[in-house]
Amino acid sequence: MSIAIVTGSAGLIGSESVRFLAEKGLTVVGIDNDLRKSFFGEEASTDWNRRRLEEQVRGYSHVSADIRDEAAMEALFAKHGRDIALIIHCAAQPSHDWAAKAPLVDFTVNANGTLVLLEKTRRHCPDAVFIYLSTNKVYGDTPNRLPLRETETRWELDTSHPYAEHGIDESMSIDGSMHSLFGVSKVSADLMVQEYGRYFGMRTACFRGGCLTGPGHSGAQLHGFLSYLVRCGVAGTPYTVFGYKAKQVRDNIHSHDLVSALWHFFQKPRVAEVYNMGGSRFSNCSMLEAIALTEKISGRRMNWTYVDENRAGDHIWWVSDVRRFQSHYPDWKYEYGLERTLREIHDAMVERTMSR
Repeated sequence: MSIAIVTGSAGLIGSESVRFLAEKGLTVVGIDNDLRKSFFGEEASTDWNRRRLEEQVRGYSHVSADIRDEAAMEALFAKHGRDIALIIHCAAQPSHDWAAKAPLVDFTVNANGTLVLLEKTRRHCPDAVFIYLSTNKVYGDTPNRLPLRETETRWELDTSHPYAEHGIDESMSIDGSMHSLFGVSKVSADLMVQEYGRYFGMRTACFRGGCLTGPGHSGAQLHGFLSYLVRCGVAGTPYTVFGYKAKQVRDNIHSHDLVSALWHFFQKPRVAEVYNMGGSRFSNCSMLEAIALTEKISGRRMNWTYVDENRAGDHIWWVSDVRRFQSHYPDWKYEYGLERTLREIHDAMVERTMSR
């Protein structure tokens, strides 16, 4: 029996992973104690998604535990032992704004929790594949030093720059920049995942995500850009844009496309790999462009305001260069473009709103 453990299993990537892996025939054990509700409030709770997984995914087993709880993780990993073939680690405190409010919580969840999982994997199932959902925030604000030019709706990279055609690759330094406390806790975990690969020969990978999105997201103001934007559009709730003339650019990857990439890695794993993973030039938008597309899809005007002060350490322009991953796994392809993704988020948000 092949078992997959998914942390943060009721969240966006976690729940997509649970469904995907179960369809592939793996027995899935999910770990999620809905800390997202504690971080961002009732509206961000993932409990609705946890209930759906338990109702809809055959054989799914849910464990409400904290990844920092070494005793709980020891019991779980010891129970399944070498039957564990895959760990997809999605659980996190995901907001750099929230991290500044409670740095000890942020660091222990993101860094210490990851270390606990790595050590339990090494001791109980060292041949398992360990995939960590990292973030582009490990690069800090270094991307903001790129030569950018302003257009009518977005900031764009100067065409003469090597990153212009395909986006930012893994060669960008993670040093000498302001990361936000969240970025620091995530880069600490990122490096530890790499080190367990190199030092112990474990099959680990860090996927440094851009804007991860999809209909399973419980978006909040402090995290979940597109999901929260669409939710505000559907409900008529005020939305605030912070800085950069509302022209900051994000690449957006649908949760299904990301999990498909994780599956490709699992099928042919490598040691201590690092991949930038986002929508790349295939799927990206500025805030202004996202607002306009949301209005087009919803058929109503967004109620949004602008604040000139940007978030500390926030990126002005981010587009992931995914060619390193594609060179290793050439059969992987995108399925969801930006408009298709936004329409799916919109329809799911309407359905959830009506079912309340």
